[in-house]
Amino acid sequence: MNPLPNNWITYTLNELLLTLESGSRPRGGVKGICEGVPSIGGEHLTCDGTFDFTRIKFVPRDFADRMSKGHIQKYDILIVKDGATTGKTAFVDDNFPYETAVVNEHVFICRVSEVISPKFVFRYLMSEEGRNEILRNFQGSAQGGINSSFASNVEVPLAPVNEQHRILAKLEKLLTKVDNCKERLDRIPVILKRFRQSVLAAACSGRLTADWREKNPDVEPASELLRRIKKERMKQQCRENNVKARVDVKYTAKRDAQDLPVIPISWAYTYLGNIIFSFQYGTSEKSDYSFEGIPVLRIPNLVSMGIDLRDLKYLKRNDIDDNHKVRNGDLLIVRSNGSRELIGKSALVQNLTGKMAFASYLIRLRPLVVLSEYVLLLLNTEYIKSQFFSKAKSTAGINNINTKELSSTIIPLPPLEEQLEIVRRVEALFKIADQVEARYEKAKAYVDRLTQAIFAKAFRGELVPQDPDDEPASVLLERIREERARREAELRTAGRRRQLPARRRKKAGKL
Repeated sequence: MNPLPNNWITYTLNELLLTLESGSRPRGGVKGICEGVPSIGGEHLTCDGTFDFTRIKFVPRDFADRMSKGHIQKYDILIVKDGATTGKTAFVDDNFPYETAVVNEHVFICRVSEVISPKFVFRYLMSEEGRNEILRNFQGSAQGGINSSFASNVEVPLAPVNEQHRILAKLEKLLTKVDNCKERLDRIPVILKRFRQSVLAAACSGRLTADWREKNPDVEPASELLRRIKKERMKQQCRENNVKARVDVKYTAKRDAQDLPVIPISWAYTYLGNIIFSFQYGTSEKSDYSFEGIPVLRIPNLVSMGIDLRDLKYLKRNDIDDNHKVRNGDLLIVRSNGSRELIGKSALVQNLTGKMAFASYLIRLRPLVVLSEYVLLLLNTEYIKSQFFSKAKSTAGINNINTKELSSTIIPLPPLEEQLEIVRRVEALFKIADQVEARYEKAKAYVDRLTQAIFAKAFRGELVPQDPDDEPASVLLERIREERARREAELRTAGRRRQLPARRRKKAGKL
């Protein structure tokens, strides 16, 4: 801990407390109890020192009345005592919504003497240094925690009372500005997502290249492109003699396209199956992290419409048949997952230098004649994704879409030369979005560090100037001890008063 100003002093947390206690729950837990007294657990404390009561739990009122410890009061500091979030801290301020509430056995109540500012102590425990002080007392494995002795080992730098209030006022002002900044930054990913979707929508409807078509009126229309694709399909099927690669779908989509958005006259609506030479499910063979054999692409490897090779599993073999192999220019699409939002997620395979397989919950699409890059843009439009979602079926919590449903998806197809221009323009616009996103990530990291930098400055005594006329913090300990002794005496007196009627009833029963 850094040297403190002369009129500051370091106390242990235990020396500043009137009480340190935890709560309890009825035998059998609180499942099915829908009313009573709110029971606060670690899951209700947030990372910013407040509470999330979305899934509040309750204990019966008569059980809460019998609890001798664990009742929450205003200005209490709550600390998670075990599990992965040990040390997470929240403060019971004037905005706490419950007049009566208790904590369960996973949360400590730290009730700080009001001789000092409880919120000052809370803010310190929220700081990185304060959190580290708490976690120095962590015992056990990942599901371990801290016990009541931690308070005797946590050191708290204490300023004079008047300076505590000045520090808190300055902190609140600065943290409000930081929060406002975070709120504005948090809008950027949403804006960028909308921007990218708008670009894709404009690209795959013809709006993005309207000026290009005016300058290039004589390009081969999509209707001719489809005829060329059909001929090329027949040639390749004869060459490869691959019956499985064939998908029986209609060649045109005029009837189904009647209610679809208007597209340029040189474009055509068709079915996805018409421009894909083969749809292929991946291998169901078991893979692991042996780092030997054939690497396998899985859902985690499909990132930002591309392939991320950092988390690969491997098949224990040195070769694999072409049905389960990917090559550059192939598209992979998620066909099966517990999350409906992942169905239809797609990526383009590029820059591969060796053999690579793909897993069974992916489908490989091998485009024919058309640009794979354009098909990738198409698959990521909201228009196409909505078709995937409508066709996906759910069985035992797993969502699925098959090759027949994919092949019957209606798509807008531009001329081949226009596909090239679309891809070029989208890549240029996405590059701008990527640059903005990189600046956002840098700014977000800076703002995230800023809160802790402010805390560090505050608890080194550097946030506000010291006043030599302030009463030094060294005189506070004796007052806290006096308050604690007075409170303990009041509790003993109250306990004797509760016991007296019971003794009288017992004596009357004997008579």
